[in-house]
Amino acid sequence: MAHQTASRKRLSDVALTVWGVIVFFFLFAPIAVIVVYSFNNGNVLAQFREFGFDAYVSAINNDVIVSSVITSLQAAFLSALLATILGTLGGIALARAKRATLITVGLVALLAISLMTPEVVDGIAYLPWFVTLGVDAQIAMFNNGLVRLVVSHAMFSLAVVTFIVRARMAGINEQLEEAAADLGATRWERFRDITLPIAMPGVLAGGLMAFTLSLDNTILSSFVQQPGYTPWPVYIFSSVRVALRPEVAAMSTAMLVLTLLALALVGYVLRKTGGSATQIVKTVAN
Repeated sequence: MAHQTASRKRLSDVALTVWGVIVFFFLFAPIAVIVVYSFNNGNVLAQFREFGFDAYVSAINNDVIVSSVITSLQAAFLSALLATILGTLGGIALARAKRATLITVGLVALLAISLMTPEVVDGIAYLPWFVTLGVDAQIAMFNNGLVRLVVSHAMFSLAVVTFIVRARMAGINEQLEEAAADLGATRWERFRDITLPIAMPGVLAGGLMAFTLSLDNTILSSFVQQPGYTPWPVYIFSSVRVALRPEVAAMSTAMLVLTLLALALVGYVLRKTGGSATQIVKTVAN
């Protein structure tokens, strides 16, 4: 009886393993195809002519492609910086809240809503808002395409950074800060020398996650972008309407590598937090 049970368990384990391999193959096969076809020297992406690096050379020499990639990197870096600053302050404030007040509950609810709101809804909301600020209110900075991308992307990833920092700071003993206060440290000195170093792994993880989210944001970017500030995902989306060229696959592969490196850094930093990944999941769930 025990032998039959063990045999059934082995069969079920093998079946689940095979099923998992099939699912992952189905999910990642298209990405692998794009990577392979990025080495296509043909004129059309779908027709593989010969192996080579002409697509990468053409992509680097294409001013429109380079400009869109630079715009994506600028928007990702600046939006990650803005989201990290605001999210760090918000996460520390929520973690330091002694009890659930109307303000803290309302802030967490707003952040949770921003996570669950579809991007198309955010895009529809941001577009008339930027027009109101830039045209009606005549605030010139909101007429700049890069500013629109940075603000919208930062607001999209702000909740993620806040929850990560909050999870990092949850349960941290405040006696260190109280001891520093007793020794004459000012509020700024306590924040700079104690609070910020403790929160830094969560801050770095949140910033890298915000950078990644901004780098591949397509729907929101397509609503708020302006001529001259077209990010790379929007450029690809517009290229789908005509025949895709191998240059798109080549630059997409380069961006994929950059995204994977950013995610690897996120995973490394989260491991250094000593189990913060589990705390992050619990914080978001709550």
